[in-house]
Amino acid sequence: MQEAENKKRTYIIFIWHAAFLSLTMSMLDFNTVLPSLIYNLTESKIIFGLLYSVMLGTPLIFNIILSSFMHLHKYKKKILLLGIYIRSFSFLGMAAFIWFFGRQLPSLAIASFFFWIFLFSISGGFAGIAYSDIIGKSIEKRGRGKFFASKQFATSAFSFIGGIVILNIFTFNSIPFPKNYTITLITGFAGLIIASIAFWFIKEPPSILEDENKISFKIFIKKVPSILKKDTEFTRFIIVENMFSFTLMIFPFYMLYAKDTLVVNGAYVGYYLIIQTVGTIISNILWGLVSNKWGSKILVRICIIIGGLIPLLALLLIRFGPNFYSIIFFLVGFIISGR
Repeated sequence: MQEAENKKRTYIIFIWHAAFLSLTMSMLDFNTVLPSLIYNLTESKIIFGLLYSVMLGTPLIFNIILSSFMHLHKYKKKILLLGIYIRSFSFLGMAAFIWFFGRQLPSLAIASFFFWIFLFSISGGFAGIAYSDIIGKSIEKRGRGKFFASKQFATSAFSFIGGIVILNIFTFNSIPFPKNYTITLITGFAGLIIASIAFWFIKEPPSILEDENKISFKIFIKKVPSILKKDTEFTRFIIVENMFSFTLMIFPFYMLYAKDTLVVNGAYVGYYLIIQTVGTIISNILWGLVSNKWGSKILVRICIIIGGLIPLLALLLIRFGPNFYSIIFFLVGFIISGR
C-alpha cells in the first residue's frame, strides 16, 4: 500500500511540473512568441540568428562539461531546483528589460537578451539532465509508458491554455508593446515557480556510483571516439539527430517570414501557437499508431520528410494569406511531437 501511494505521489509531482512547465514555455514559445518579441526589438535577421545560436548551442556545449561532473552526485534534486530557479530568474530579467527599455532603448533590451537567453539555456540544460536522472530512478520501466502518456496529455492541455492566454493578451488593443510581452514573461516566471513547488516533496532515490564512472572530464572526452567507433547504430543516430536539428533551427523563421511578408498583427502570434499545439495533440495519436505498427524508425523517417517539405509549403502557402499559412504551424506541431 505504501509503495502504491509513493508511486502515485511521484506521478502527480512529475505531471504537476510538466503541466506548469508547458504553460510557462508557451509564454516564450521558440517558434512563435520569441521570434515575434525579437522582431519588435530589431528587424536584423543576423542578430536574430545569433540569439538562436546562443539558445540552441549553449546547452549542447555546456551539457558535455556539466554532465561529466553531475554523474558524481548521488542526488540531483538540488541541481534540478537550482536550474529551475535560474531559468525563472531569466524570465524575470527579460521582462524587466522589455518593460524599461523595450520602447525607448530597444538596442539595450536586445543586447541584454544575449545574457538572459544564455542563462535560460544553460540552466535549462543542466536542469534537464537532473530531471531525466530523477525520472529514471523514480519511475520503473514498466510504468513509464502510462506515465509519459499522462504527462503528454497534461502538457498538451496546458500548452493549449497557454496559447489561449497568449491569444487574449495580443488580441486586446489595450495591452500595447512592451506591456504585452512583459505580462507573458512574468506569467512564465510565475509558472516556473509554481512548477518547481512539486519537487520539494519528491523523495529522490540515490544514484549508484560505481568506480568505473568516476572518470575525469579529460578522460571522458578521450573515450568518445572509441564509443562512436564501437557502436555504429549510436553513431548513425547522432548523425541523423544532428542533421535533423537543421530542420528545427528554421522553425522560428516561419514566424518572421509571416511578419515580413504578410505583416500579421500580434493576434496571430497566439493563433499560430494554438494551431501548433493542436497539431501536437492530434499527431500524438497518429505517431502512437505509427510507432506501434511500424516502429520508431519509420516515425523518424516520416518526420524528416515532413520537415523537408515544410519550407516548400511555406513559400507556397504564404501566397494565400495568414489563415492558410497556419498550416505550417500545424505541421510544426507534428514535428515537435514526433521528434
